Amino acid sequence: MYGAVIHAPGDVRYEQREDPQILAPTDAIIRLAASCVCGSDLWDYRGINPVDQPTPMGHEYVGIVEQIGNDVSNVKVGDFVVGSFFASDNTCEICQAGYQSRCEHVEFAGAGGAQAHLLRVPLADGTLVATPGIPDPDLVPSLLAASDVLGTGWYGAVAAEAGPGKTVAVVGDGAVGLLAVLAAKQLGADRIIAMSRHEPRQRLALEFGATDIVTERGDDGVAKIKALTGGLGAHSVIEAVGTQEAMMQAIQSTRPGGHLGFVGVSHGVNLPGEELFYAEIHLHGGPAPVRRFLPDLIDRIWRREIDPGKVFDLTLPLSEVAEGYKAMDERRAIKVLLQP
Repeated sequence: MYGAVIHAPGDVRYEQREDPQILAPTDAIIRLAASCVCGSDLWDYRGINPVDQPTPMGHEYVGIVEQIGNDVSNVKVGDFVVGSFFASDNTCEICQAGYQSRCEHVEFAGAGGAQAHLLRVPLADGTLVATPGIPDPDLVPSLLAASDVLGTGWYGAVAAEAGPGKTVAVVGDGAVGLLAVLAAKQLGADRIIAMSRHEPRQRLALEFGATDIVTERGDDGVAKIKALTGGLGAHSVIEAVGTQEAMMQAIQSTRPGGHLGFVGVSHGVNLPGEELFYAEIHLHGGPAPVRRFLPDLIDRIWRREIDPGKVFDLTLPLSEVAEGYKAMDERRAIKVLLQP
């Protein structure tokens, strides 16, 4: 098969790779219907994460089950499935508490590289969720979004306790931030403030349910959030970037007693203890337990209640994956969908 391999920062290649094989009786092999480039892939592409050797890329996936191990019983060959970027057994105590991303037997489902034609998914019974049937083609992008960016945005909104009576502020206008807006709307938030400087992203945020747009950043952004909330700050804030500036902007935008859900992959974030102590806010986040939300998200998509696939504003053949990375790195695209 062919797939994406990163060789060095800025050097992603479409090249021939070995077909994946069943390695454990709990594995499944799926033929990918679509994959995509994630904002977190750009940490490697930009050299912020070290790239020490050629590495298969991609961790968001949907497709048809082609093979299953002898111990797999929850999905069968021919099922169309959605899976999380972390593989989990979904039975251990941590999974049962709703934190499948920290499963006792967790594996990175993207280790084999989902930007490819085939993918081995470990712990298939606990990781994959079958759709009610083969989806219409126009549903595939939304189902793909559920495998990471929708599930992550949803977790951010849940961690921030977005809901009725709440004002929600979202820091970050990438795919995760935009889908956190959608999640907050679905969870019943009264007011949703999207922080964005980019007009196409602002339009999509408004379409997903944002009531206000704040273009300022840093201290000016915090001041604007305070001005919109009677000087108090938002009840619920979602941090969807992962930088020091974004985290501090999120903390300072949260009212005392409020909740901050942080789902941006943290890079170089250090929290000042005294400021955090006197902020008196709830912090909750980390890698999203997407598997917890998949059945509900698939159902909402299948019934066409939500259309998170709108975050894909550029579709390319898998063979042009390098251009997909470049487009996202240069912010010419919000999120790139790859068709095998």
